[in-house]
Amino acid sequence: MKVLVVGKGGREHALVWKLAQDVRIDTIYAAPGNVGMTEAVCVPIREDAIGELVQFARDEQIDWTIVGPEGPLVLGIVNAFQAAGLKIFGPSREAAAIEGSKQFAKALMDRAGIPTADHAVFTSAVEANAYIRAQGAPIVIKADGLAAGKGVTVAATTEQANQAVDEIFAGDFGEQSSVVIEECLVGEECSLMAFVHEETVIPMVLSQDHKRVFDGDLGPNTGGMGAYSPLPQFDEQAVTEEAMQRVLRPLVEQMASEGIPFTGFLYAGLMLTDRGPSVIEFNARFGDPETEVILPRLETELLDVIIPLMEGDVPEVVWSDEAVVGVVIAANGYPEQPTTGHLVRTDTIGSDVLVFHAGTVAGEQETVLSAGGRVLVCVAKAANMEDAVSAIYSGLDSFDRTGFFYRTDIAKKAFRTI
Repeated sequence: MKVLVVGKGGREHALVWKLAQDVRIDTIYAAPGNVGMTEAVCVPIREDAIGELVQFARDEQIDWTIVGPEGPLVLGIVNAFQAAGLKIFGPSREAAAIEGSKQFAKALMDRAGIPTADHAVFTSAVEANAYIRAQGAPIVIKADGLAAGKGVTVAATTEQANQAVDEIFAGDFGEQSSVVIEECLVGEECSLMAFVHEETVIPMVLSQDHKRVFDGDLGPNTGGMGAYSPLPQFDEQAVTEEAMQRVLRPLVEQMASEGIPFTGFLYAGLMLTDRGPSVIEFNARFGDPETEVILPRLETELLDVIIPLMEGDVPEVVWSDEAVVGVVIAANGYPEQPTTGHLVRTDTIGSDVLVFHAGTVAGEQETVLSAGGRVLVCVAKAANMEDAVSAIYSGLDSFDRTGFFYRTDIAKKAFRTI
């Protein structure tokens, strides 16, 4: 078979890595891919160049296309591929609106009776800031549209909240016409993703992302500084069953009833409150960096999940009991103004560490240079969480950090008694 992965980051590298283990796949293409994806043939087609991607898939007789990032999903890549008679795994443009518009997602959750934070939507900075002054802090400010995981501010003061609103309407996170303001939920976060086709939902194992840029959950929100799985501090089976009953199944049933059935990787960002799981956000694709710690635990081949699911069956999905910890190597200045062009010495990382490239490009004489905020996602797997944490940080001890930094407390919460 031939498989095309659309995207260029660490999530897509992890997808390529997982697919490369399937002996049925002769060739994996990545569009546009990155310099670290040695398991794939990278093709110079932008992930938003949907017409070119359709033509490439036709010309190369691609058997399956898997979409990594949210951008092309919101633009309708699935609609275009299906119209061309091509097999693709992901939600339609209409279903991807659960990530493309937080306002849409909130209204959908209300109709489905899904627990989530109380919220209000504003199209004016003046009205939004007046609402903030009336509500007080802490409070959560979200850009309504896509913001590459960075359009969320958990404001401890009304001043921080007002600043976040002003930045959103000033265009700091792309073109935004509205802002969603939410109550600040209290609890611990986790990510629950699922393989979905219409009303069939197969949950994945739980993971936890680390959004704040610095140790101790300090500093601004980022696209994610690291993740780990499993979550030994929780009763994972109980959390998953409750989230399936109160969140995932009601969502997909509501979407199907409204004529916008969901197919693809569904991501639910949850806050585990004293009243049970409450939805922070839905994404229409695999989380990043959660993908990089989830896929190493997936023992079933990815296509052995996707193909039967798309044919109306319920595939058996087998997960490893091992622990996986992933640490993001970020460029100095991230997330505000990351520096680029630094030499990336992956050969100085321990040989037992999986290295997924997230923001890299080829330099001269076969060197690799940084080209984004999140540069690498480094992953270690072990029999238990203690050994996985030890393995990842031992493996990074000798990494040449010139121009880079990373958090040193990823998975620390795994050792906390809840």
